[in-house]
Amino acid sequence: MKKKWILTLAAAALLSTSAAFAQMVVRVAPPPPVVERRPIAPGPRYIWVDGYHRWVGQRYVWVPGRWTLPPRPGVMWVPGHWDARPGGWVWIPGHWR
Repeated sequence: MKKKWILTLAAAALLSTSAAFAQMVVRVAPPPPVVERRPIAPGPRYIWVDGYHRWVGQRYVWVPGRWTLPPRPGVMWVPGHWDARPGGWVWIPGHWR
């Protein structure tokens, strides 16, 4: 019984994370980034995260840049980007490193 329970949990975990790794391929190339004026940082520890084009439905929508605090000291923001793949473009999200 315990083995069946563990296998059920493992299968549920696998199925719940598979959507997180799914990537949508967009056939239309993204437009060039919008040139934004950065407002003054709200504080000395804030990091600017550039805006980006997001695919919504049948078109790209600009998501403005923003100031944000790093989750912990010593990390840096790696910007997201659109990556050319066979058949179109895939969004690679930004992340802290």
